[in-house]
Amino acid sequence: MTTRVLSGGESAAPSPHPLDSAAWASLTGVHARFALGQGRARRYPADVSPFAAVASFEDDRAWADLRELYTDGEVAGLAGPPGFTRAVPCGWGLEGVVPGVQLVATDALWSARADDAFVLGAADAPEAVDLVVRTEPGPFRPRTYQLGTYLGLRRDGALVAMAGERLHPTGWTEISAVCTDPAYRRQGLATRLVRAVAELARGRGETPFLHTGATNSRAISLYLAMGFELRREVEFAALRAC
Repeated sequence: MTTRVLSGGESAAPSPHPLDSAAWASLTGVHARFALGQGRARRYPADVSPFAAVASFEDDRAWADLRELYTDGEVAGLAGPPGFTRAVPCGWGLEGVVPGVQLVATDALWSARADDAFVLGAADAPEAVDLVVRTEPGPFRPRTYQLGTYLGLRRDGALVAMAGERLHPTGWTEISAVCTDPAYRRQGLATRLVRAVAELARGRGETPFLHTGATNSRAISLYLAMGFELRREVEFAALRAC
């Protein structure tokens, strides 16, 4: 967080880091073209991403604005600091919580193009959704590929590995949907794609970051070895409007 100094030398309240609420920073910034809602809440269209965001979890008006964006039975995905779901007001039912971690790239991360990778488009979306369903790296919807550049690798004509750009706070790019078909694992395919997506981000002067489950020790160890560092713990929650 950064602290603003007012005229006269008085310090104002610290400004939150954009990665402290990456979805909010994306939906009110680079991804504003996708954003549904106004006031103090935003969401992505359901076929793009399940994620939504509020300006503050402690703001009753923000929660009310969010509720107006969902019909009964719809599920909103939110990410926040550990324990944020304790502040969920009436009108929402907690479907599930997954502890996670946020990692950011350091200068130690070596990024490089993957010349045999291709950019996923509309025709590839069904295969991408199927690969995500089978490997469970996180949510991926039919139009998620529109959020940024998603790269894939094919073997014998089939999509076997992918990774791409999801949340996009100004100056940052989230690497997401990192997955490999089980039959093609331990060949370094996902690692190559993470490096390639990181190269795209750095080419725009942005810093890569990513999220993974707190219990996914194998992925965390891999990302640390690649040159990412742990920034913070997060909590992912699915809330059903009721």
